[in-house]
Amino acid sequence: MDVPAIEIPADLRPHDGRFGSGPSKVRPSDVDALAAAAPTWLGTSHRRDAVRDVVGRVRHGLADLFGLPEGYEVLLGNGGSTLFWDAAAFGLVARRSAHLVIGEFSAKFADVTRAAPHLGDPTVAETTPGDRPRTLDDTAGADAYCYPHNETSTGVVVPLHRPGGDPLVLVDATSAAGGMRVDPAAFDVYYFAPQKCFASDGGLWLACCSPAAIERIERIRTEGRWTPPMLDLGLALDNSRLDQTYNTPALATLFLLERQIAWMLDGGGLEFAAGRCDASSGTVYDWAEAHPLAAPFVADAGSRSPVTATIDFSDSVDAAALAAVLRANGIVDVEPYRKLGRNQLRIACFPAIEPADVERLTGAVDYVLERLAD
Repeated sequence: MDVPAIEIPADLRPHDGRFGSGPSKVRPSDVDALAAAAPTWLGTSHRRDAVRDVVGRVRHGLADLFGLPEGYEVLLGNGGSTLFWDAAAFGLVARRSAHLVIGEFSAKFADVTRAAPHLGDPTVAETTPGDRPRTLDDTAGADAYCYPHNETSTGVVVPLHRPGGDPLVLVDATSAAGGMRVDPAAFDVYYFAPQKCFASDGGLWLACCSPAAIERIERIRTEGRWTPPMLDLGLALDNSRLDQTYNTPALATLFLLERQIAWMLDGGGLEFAAGRCDASSGTVYDWAEAHPLAAPFVADAGSRSPVTATIDFSDSVDAAALAAVLRANGIVDVEPYRKLGRNQLRIACFPAIEPADVERLTGAVDYVLERLAD
């Protein structure tokens, strides 16, 4: 693409131009802290106290942040949320699952359980991307009910809920955890990776598990189902209780994650973090609704994400050219999810992103749109 030569004035540009939906902006103060700690942190054993103390603070910090009731446990392992789908197919789904599919990532988990030879065919309730999500009142014999809290590809949220039939409720919170309010009573497993709201790197999964989920993991293990060790949630449970992972983790990821959790708790907890996301996304949606060439992709205001805002543009706007000009000016990663195929921008509004920078972003977009129209 030939990028139009448009220079955005410095007073309109965000101070930090990172608005990617994953990996997310990492706060510079945390990078500085990692650099200062590197001589005694990077390259050390993950089974020694120095690292296990950080893992312990991560686990206890998440329990505090989400207000987990007594008996809930925080598990962690290497591989990210994509690996967790495979692990859940081995260690949490007993016979058959049910899925709400509202976009690319929720569809991928349904595909995993559909392909698993030891499981029955899943029940899938699919909603057109961007529409208000359809839910299931009856899971028709499924023992695990799976849906995303926030569908990262489209910017649609699903209210936390439990269906009839009492299956385990598995909530994909990869882009929601730490940026959206949550009631632990509504889930059995709330799983996520740290490269979005928790402003860290990828390659790690974390899961807040209810006593019922812990019992399911332990029961499947006693039944003797063969499971690859890397996907064995029983091994992850054993190691998490020791504040470690089954195999070597990325120490930089753990360090940045622990710092972000502490920052959230010091600021006022989940309400503080979610409030920042609300402010940022509210700025984007208000701007789009008032603009003659833009509109929120998600028509139902109650289903719009506070952490990933998707904005459609009229056919007279080349959103790809708009994103290219922004990138040339240091405002990066606002392109739409590639497989969605929309003429839109996707703007992350994670807690680490300054709401004032989001306001500046809308001004920068206005500036570019005016000049693209010339």
